[in-house]
Amino acid sequence: MGMNDPQWGNKNNNGGPPDLEELLRKLNAKVAALMGNKGGFGKNGSGNGGGDSQMPKIAGGGLGLLAIIAVLIWAASGFYIVDASQRGVVLRFGKLVETTEPGPRWHLPFPVESVEIVNLSQVRTVEVGYRDNVKNKTLKESLMLTDDENIVDIQFAVQYFLNDPGEYLFNNRNPDENVRQAAETAIREVVGKSKMDYVLYEGREQVAASATKLIQSILDRYKSGILISKLTMQNAQPPEQVQAAFDDAVKAGQDRERQKNEGQSYANDVIPRASGTAARLIQESEGYKQSVIANAEGDASRFKQILVEYEKAPSVTRERMYLDMMSQVMGNISKVMVDQKNGNSLLYLPLDKLIESSRGGNSSAEAAAGKADTTPASSENNDNSAAQRARDSLLSRDRGAR
Repeated sequence: MGMNDPQWGNKNNNGGPPDLEELLRKLNAKVAALMGNKGGFGKNGSGNGGGDSQMPKIAGGGLGLLAIIAVLIWAASGFYIVDASQRGVVLRFGKLVETTEPGPRWHLPFPVESVEIVNLSQVRTVEVGYRDNVKNKTLKESLMLTDDENIVDIQFAVQYFLNDPGEYLFNNRNPDENVRQAAETAIREVVGKSKMDYVLYEGREQVAASATKLIQSILDRYKSGILISKLTMQNAQPPEQVQAAFDDAVKAGQDRERQKNEGQSYANDVIPRASGTAARLIQESEGYKQSVIANAEGDASRFKQILVEYEKAPSVTRERMYLDMMSQVMGNISKVMVDQKNGNSLLYLPLDKLIESSRGGNSSAEAAAGKADTTPASSENNDNSAAQRARDSLLSRDRGAR
């Protein structure tokens, strides 16, 4: 009813509000018209056939309609949609009823049942030994003791996702903290069984793999519904207080390895050469042995043959042996001894020099002949005449000695 309604305040003194009973009657009439009541109301709000006795029925019908609408809205609130990467966990008065697959679903609305949507494909990360940045260390978590009683500072990150929504919701109060504690327990156990050098250098991947398996076994034992995806070693080093001393020890170890490698390289170079030299000497000695044996056998065989011939003609054999021996002895010297009549003087003839000069003259003559006639022919004649004079002098001396 508007403020400009002509009936406003007619039945009220001092311009007061309208009668509430009149407003209720009009409201009931409208509701009855919507419900299909064809009977009209009189001026006083009474129908043609029922009068005021129909008012409770009309009021009851309106309340029923409102109840039906409320029930429909309540039932419609139970519809929900689960994505492909999610799972729905239906709880009835807080108890797990079922786990629903992706798609449109319905459950009994609140307060009977409720739904928890869990994302299975989301990768979650937990940091151990640091927070947000490697430089922001948490020493309580990162400092660990190795098998050789050294302390190492390790920071790593654990990535995981969910494989069982029901176990994840009901068996975990704080999933990230559970994973962090399990990871810290596992890595301390693996590091405690390993040497410091193995953890810091060559065994980092093996340490991460072993720790991953151990973390998963711990979480499976707790039925946490969590699956470990990857463990990444962010940093592994000695504590800052002993970093300088550790660097010196590392350098000393590197120098030791370098010197060992150099020594091994030298040994690899010397030993094969020494082995080759030894093998060569052995082969040469074997060859010399065979040569000596063969020569001795040959000499023995030759002596036997000579003995046979000597027995046949001793004088001829002795003369032949003498001549062979003298030819061998005198064939390697460059001096000639001539026995003169007195038998005291020795005549030395430089026959080797004469022969070499004659050979040199012949070679120079041949070289000159190959050129374009630039060398005079007198040089060849001079060489020939010198050789001729030497031979004539030798013949005349031989005649005089005789």
